[in-house]
Amino acid sequence: MKYRGSPAFSHRQADKIGVLVTNLGTPEAPTKKALKPYLKEFLSDPRVVEVPRLLWSLILNGVILRIRPKRSAEAYKTVWTDRGSPLLFHTEDQAKGIEAKLKETWGEDIVVDFAMRYGSPAISETVERMMQKGVRKLLVLPLYPQYSASTTASTFDALAKDFTQRRWLPELRFVTHYHDYPPFIEAAAKRIERHWNEHGRADKLLFSYHGIPLRYLKNGDPYHCECYKTSRLLAERLGLNQDEYLTTFQSRFGREEWLQPYTDMTMKALPKKGIKSVQVFCPGFSADCLETIEEIGEENREYFMENGGERYEYISALNAEPDHIDALTELANTHLQGWSVEEVNEQRQELANKVEKQTLPYSEKGQ
Repeated sequence: MKYRGSPAFSHRQADKIGVLVTNLGTPEAPTKKALKPYLKEFLSDPRVVEVPRLLWSLILNGVILRIRPKRSAEAYKTVWTDRGSPLLFHTEDQAKGIEAKLKETWGEDIVVDFAMRYGSPAISETVERMMQKGVRKLLVLPLYPQYSASTTASTFDALAKDFTQRRWLPELRFVTHYHDYPPFIEAAAKRIERHWNEHGRADKLLFSYHGIPLRYLKNGDPYHCECYKTSRLLAERLGLNQDEYLTTFQSRFGREEWLQPYTDMTMKALPKKGIKSVQVFCPGFSADCLETIEEIGEENREYFMENGGERYEYISALNAEPDHIDALTELANTHLQGWSVEEVNEQRQELANKVEKQTLPYSEKGQ
């Protein structure tokens, strides 16, 4: 096997510290043609769908990829903007915001970039770009506050696969979760409070998270527990009692049981229980995307209003708001503690000077 090297490497190139921000992914366009390869990559991931591969391949290629791309394309069209996919440009804005804040401390020693687990920009492409810039210490920050094997671990899988093909590996640190990180909780609470200050409160506040099959929880995935802890910490910070908020789970597909209560079923049932106004916030989504804008902002609004609801409000994700950027920057700085490249760069410069002057024996020049 031929391992990828660094053809443009120079002994004079300064080492950098890198922060790779990642998110789930998005198609390149809201079209059936663009959705098919994106969905195939996403749904072919064994971390996402834990079903025997042969059986799932038959279902995926024989049924799902014949039907779902067209339906998904129609949904994506409703959220697409002049800048393209909301998830893509929000993640890009977050990475730029984090980089600007980190440079205040690290100066030019820091490089921040972003990638998507599925679609473009791919993790392998972004890592290559960062390595070419001299990144030798890499912190990976998946923007999933709550850990799940289907999201966080899948990101690590993609990174590990890329590393198996590289000759020179950077030092690596990987953020697995930040569901209870105080600055994150504070940023989310302030986002909700700003909405309350502008629109007032509703009868009930719902925290809606992306769902996973119940089977994953029973097999040891901590996602369910971390979602509930995030909800509890937010409720405590906001001064809510147990009757004033709910935790629900959205975006399920297939026939097996997923984490409950389901968001859509809850929306249909609440008006019959006398809850006529609701506000929904999604603490598991770092950026607005199809699942928040269309599924929560539109689809679940219809469920609630059609069943007797009178007022429904979606509270947008944190996106690149200053409080969120500050929280993510603080999180990055926490994980960057102890790293430095100044001494290494001084030694590298000294070595390069000696090599150029031919003062080293042959065997030492290659070190």
